[in-house]
Amino acid sequence: MRLYEIKQKEVINVRDGDRLGLVSDLNIDETCGKICELIIPAPGRILGVFGREQEYRIPWSCVRKLGDDLIIVECDTVKVLFDC
Repeated sequence: MRLYEIKQKEVINVRDGDRLGLVSDLNIDETCGKICELIIPAPGRILGVFGREQEYRIPWSCVRKLGDDLIIVECDTVKVLFDC
């Protein structure tokens, strides 16, 4: 799967059913090339630019399913919300 395909998928948290948004970026381990985290702008940000300076950093281990249109994750959204 390519980055642009991942960026077109909406992320849903299975714990509470919340829509977290669309993936804006990935954190990749440079030594092995594996995805470490999905990065999603926090609510209130437009195109990852305007708005609050926070983002969700979802560890790859929290990803439960990659579907055709969705990425299902299971995480505590308070613990994965970081300031940029």
